[in-house]
Amino acid sequence: MRLKSLYIALFAVLVAGNVFAQDKTTGGLKGKVRVESGNPAGVSVVLRQGEVEVARGLTSKSGDFELRGLKPGRYGLTLKKAGLSVGTIENIEVKAGKPRSLGDHLILTIDEGSIAFIRGSVFNEAGRSVPNVKIQLARVEADGSVKKIDGRVTNETGSFVFRLAPEDGKYRITAEPRDGEPVSRDVDVDGAAVYRIALTVKPTVK
Repeated sequence: MRLKSLYIALFAVLVAGNVFAQDKTTGGLKGKVRVESGNPAGVSVVLRQGEVEVARGLTSKSGDFELRGLKPGRYGLTLKKAGLSVGTIENIEVKAGKPRSLGDHLILTIDEGSIAFIRGSVFNEAGRSVPNVKIQLARVEADGSVKKIDGRVTNETGSFVFRLAPEDGKYRITAEPRDGEPVSRDVDVDGAAVYRIALTVKPTVK
């Protein structure tokens, strides 16, 4: 029984040694994608040599990605997600051994051709526009929790605008006047379009 256990242990060591040796002959690539607005999850990460795709992956909830088992050489990287501009990086050298990190400077901006706009105006009870009102934009998650993602201040005509990737989701707009009660409205975004809202603020009751 002891001899059999010894053979099994020796086999495991040899297999581990082979895997280690194989890892030393290949490399990897990792990084973090950030987006101008919206969720960094689900960005398509395509690695290519010339026009030939050699590996593919998706970013995590936090925008991280990692591609493993790459042969040493030079590659190009393409980042794609609906509603965002396409990002490309060329001439990335991958060496055998430790994966190369591209850091967290991969930023995708909103594609102006496929954007969701939330445009709004803030009024007082008399129907006059209210400038310099703090506006908060938050995403309402499926579990009911709310995550703040952006902020604005209304301009001289009481208006504001947020630009979003056209992902389906519910957003909460909250106006926070200096001398009034906060007021909120929810907006359901389901594609590239202009979503308009009006918020009426009331003075604080003393």
